[in-house]
Amino acid sequence: MKISALSIPDVLLIEPLVFHDHRGYFLESFHQARFEEKLGRSVHFVQDNHSHSVHRVLRGLHYQIGKPQGKLIRVTKGEVFDVAVDLRQSSPTFGHWTGGILSAENHRQLWIPEGFAHGFYVLSAVADLHYKATEFWHPAGERTLRWDDAKVSIHWPLSQPPILSDKDGQGASFEQAEKFA
Repeated sequence: MKISALSIPDVLLIEPLVFHDHRGYFLESFHQARFEEKLGRSVHFVQDNHSHSVHRVLRGLHYQIGKPQGKLIRVTKGEVFDVAVDLRQSSPTFGHWTGGILSAENHRQLWIPEGFAHGFYVLSAVADLHYKATEFWHPAGERTLRWDDAKVSIHWPLSQPPILSDKDGQGASFEQAEKFA
């Protein structure tokens, strides 16, 4: 497993070893001890989630106040542009975003620690995104940062307007959004 920091050092790109042969491939998608060794801290996942979306769907940017979630994200079908926005006021990268393409073909994963908003845009006909979370879903703490906020200025790879839920279309601006210490 190769782990490298993105432009925000706490957000990690994980590239598992993939063993191909005439039957297909095998990869180890998660190994607790290796992950924690690379991360430098203990992580306890409590929930796994699966999101199925069609082309041009943009989900996010989601986060939870009070019970923030760290997320380990992977795509098992299709391709997405995946993004994390640093909402930790004490961080030198506060207000910055980072991201990249995750796909079933590249097998890459993204570790997004607590204190970040997360979102993704579907590039393929359909995409299945799976993620492990360090905290249970907490509806009362759920928040949405506006996906197209000018201050954050994410460079989404859009060719047409995205398909949004009502909630995601009404996200808070960066200035109005609740943040972490």
